[in-house]
Amino acid sequence: MNATALIAEDEPLLAAALQAELARAWPGLRVVATVGHGAAAVAQSLALRPDVVFMDIRMPGMTGLEAAGELADEWPADAGFPALVFVTAYDQYAVQAFEAQAVDYLLKPVQAERLARTVQRVQALLAQRTPAAAPGTEPTAGLSLDTTLEKLRALLVAPAATHATEPLRVIQASVGNAIRLVPVDEVLCFEAADKYVRVLTADSELLIRTPLKDLLPQLDASVFWQVHRGTVVRATAVRAVLRDEAGKLSLEVAGLKERVPVSRLYAGRFRAM
Repeated sequence: MNATALIAEDEPLLAAALQAELARAWPGLRVVATVGHGAAAVAQSLALRPDVVFMDIRMPGMTGLEAAGELADEWPADAGFPALVFVTAYDQYAVQAFEAQAVDYLLKPVQAERLARTVQRVQALLAQRTPAAAPGTEPTAGLSLDTTLEKLRALLVAPAATHATEPLRVIQASVGNAIRLVPVDEVLCFEAADKYVRVLTADSELLIRTPLKDLLPQLDASVFWQVHRGTVVRATAVRAVLRDEAGKLSLEVAGLKERVPVSRLYAGRFRAM
């Protein structure tokens, strides 16, 4: 089977080793790009539309899971989504999570026998693709984006569930030479911004240095909903969910002037009861 692939791996030697092993295990596979960080993986995958993406979990900027989530969010709805294979150093939690979601993965260093099984699985998955649908009919080409989104969502939110600490009650934000204490009950939205996280209340905007991925496990998941890779909102403050002509969702949040965009990955949260 002839197909194309993209390798996202921040260690050049490991990327070269994987490409060499792939050449032996899958001679018909053509590697169209090798990139070293998550943002490049997203951009190049969107540009080149590979059939399969080998995504390292730990990369600079964003993790492989975060990059896969952003890729799924930006991927054209009428195009077949690539098969995803995550590459990770040994991590028991990660392995269990991947197996639970039926997502294929490879452990570093990649073993030829294990890679051969992965190749067989990916080839079988790609073989399920059907020709593009005729005009006026439902498109059937490619892998299921909805299924991929469901699996990625479960993998992305699973780590937060492992934390059993009490939910955060107060946000401590530096304001000049002082530290302002903001009750979490007053927060409407957390939004990642460069090296900071914006903390938005009805009457103020503060910045904290705690990364959003570290803040999330400290929040009550029943109160604060992640709606984008970099955005978390108070669910009870959402007044309306709006859909534009392109089908993208945004939220009207009480106390905020601007609408909050919802990524495709988290759109499933908002369905009529």
